[in-house]
Amino acid sequence: MATTDSILQGVNILGTINDSHKKILSKDAVAFLALLHRSFNGTRKELLQRRVIRQAELDKGSLPDFLPETKHIRENDAWKGAKPAPGLIDRRVEITGPTDRKMVVNALNSNVWTYMADLEDSSAPTWDNMINGQVNLYDAIRKQVDFKQGEKEYKLRTDRTLPTLIVRPRGWHLEEKHFTVDGEPISGSLFDFGLYFFHNAKELIARGTGPYFYLPKMESHLEARLWNDVFNLGQDYIAIPRGTIRGTVLIETILAAFEMDEIIYELRDHSAGLNCGRWDYIFSVIKKFRQNSNFILPDRSAVTMTVPFMDAYVKLLIQTCHKRQVHAMGGMAAQIPIKDDKAANDKAMEGVYADKLREAKAGHDGTWVAHPALAAIASEVFNKHMPTPNQMFVRREDVKIGQNDLLNMNVPGKITEEGIRKNLNIGLGYMEGWLRGVGCVPINYLMEDAATAEVSRSQLWQWVKHGVPTAEGKKVDKAYALKLLKEQADELASKGAKGNKYHLAAQYFSGQVTGEDYADFLTSLLYNEITSVGSSSPASKL
Repeated sequence: MATTDSILQGVNILGTINDSHKKILSKDAVAFLALLHRSFNGTRKELLQRRVIRQAELDKGSLPDFLPETKHIRENDAWKGAKPAPGLIDRRVEITGPTDRKMVVNALNSNVWTYMADLEDSSAPTWDNMINGQVNLYDAIRKQVDFKQGEKEYKLRTDRTLPTLIVRPRGWHLEEKHFTVDGEPISGSLFDFGLYFFHNAKELIARGTGPYFYLPKMESHLEARLWNDVFNLGQDYIAIPRGTIRGTVLIETILAAFEMDEIIYELRDHSAGLNCGRWDYIFSVIKKFRQNSNFILPDRSAVTMTVPFMDAYVKLLIQTCHKRQVHAMGGMAAQIPIKDDKAANDKAMEGVYADKLREAKAGHDGTWVAHPALAAIASEVFNKHMPTPNQMFVRREDVKIGQNDLLNMNVPGKITEEGIRKNLNIGLGYMEGWLRGVGCVPINYLMEDAATAEVSRSQLWQWVKHGVPTAEGKKVDKAYALKLLKEQADELASKGAKGNKYHLAAQYFSGQVTGEDYADFLTSLLYNEITSVGSSSPASKL
C-alpha cells in the first residue's frame, strides 16, 4: 500500500500556511485530497466538456427535454431516496452564509434548524477565506469557536441544541489554484469537501449528526453520479458506512430541472433532497438560452416565483422529491432589516412572510433565510402551516409539468432604464466586494451573492445582444450599456470608501454587458484577481 509520503509526491501548496492552518493541512488530510484529485479530476473535466458541447447545441436552437434514456427511472415509483439522517428530519428554517468566524457563531446561535455554511456563492475564494473557513468549522463542531473582537465576545449558546451543520463546497467548474497535484490545480469542490469531510466526519457522527453537504451548480445526473462516487470513496477511506454522508442538491440550472428524478436516483443512499436555488436558476435560464430571442426576460424585479417557468419548476421539484420521500427545500429570503425606516421595513417583512407562506402551502419542507432576524418570520409561517417535521406526505399528484411548462417564458413586465441601472449597481457592487475578498454584499437592504450578480450581467448581455427597446423607447445597444455602466461606476466610486475597486469591477463588467464575450461564470472571470499564489511548497515538507 502506498505510504503517505509517496502519495504526497507531486503535491504542492502555493498559499501561505500559518500555525492555525496546520491542523487543517495535515499530511494525512493533504494525502486524501491528492487521492480525490487523482481518482476524479479526469471525470470532472470530461463532464465540464459535456457542458460546452451542450451549450453549443442550445446556441443552435435545440431545447432541453426529459431524457428518453432514463424514462424507466422516472416512471418507476418503487425506488426512494434515503431516510432523513439524524439532524435532518426537520429542516423548516435554514440560515445560510459564509464561514468567517463571526458568521459561524451568529448562525449557530440563530433560532433555526440548520446552518448552511457556504464555501461557494457567498464566499470569495481567497486562500485565507477558504482555509480559515475550514478552521472555523472544525472549531465550531468541537465547540471551540468562541472569540473576542474588540470589546465584544462571540460565544456559542448553551441553552439549546445547535442547528445542524451543512456545508456547501464550490461547484465542479471552479478550481483551487493554491493547491496543485501533479502540476494541475485541484477542483474547488474536492478541496472543500475533502478537508471538511476528512477532519470532521467521525466527530460529527460522535456528536449525533453527520457529514452533510449542499451540492451546487450541477447540470446533469452524471455530475451527481460523480459526487456519489466521491462520497463512496471518502466513506470507505475513513471506514464509515456508505450512506452516512448526505447531499442536498440545489436545482439551480434549467438543465438539472429536467433530470431531478435522475439526480436523486444517482445519490439514492446519500440523497437529502433538492432545493430551489431561485436566483441561480433565473441566471441559468438566461445563460443557456442567451442566443435565443424567445427567452428574453424583463427587469429582474418582474421575474418572481409566480411567473410560469418558475412556478412550474417549484411544483415539479416538490412533486419529485416527495415521490422519492426526500426533502423539497424552498428558496432564499435575502432581505436585511431596514432599521431606520419602519414603514419600509414592515413592507419588506410582509413580502418575506408572503413568500414563505407560498412555499409552505406549495408543499416545501423548509426554507432559507440570509439574516437571523428573518428566522422568526419563516418559523412562524412553517410552524403554523407545517405542524409535522416535514410534509413529504404532500404528494402533489395534481401536478402535470412538461417541457413547455419549464420553458414557458410568458413573463409580464418591461425592460426599463431603471432596471438596467439596478442591474449595473448590483453587478458592480457585488464584484467590487468580491475583489476585496468579500462574497456576501449588502446592497439596498438585500444580501446579494454571486447568483444575483450573475442574473444582472446576463440580463444586460441578453438585452444588448438582441437590441431590445426599453419602456422609454431607447434601444439597448453596446454604446448605451457602456454609457450607463460608466455613470454607475463613477457614482459608486465617488461615494465608496477610499481605495474601493469599483473601476476595476467596471473594467471586467464592461466586457460582459456588450452582447459579445460571455464568461461562463463571473467567479471564474475574477478569480485570478484574488489568488495569491506564492512560491511552491511541497506537501511532503508539511
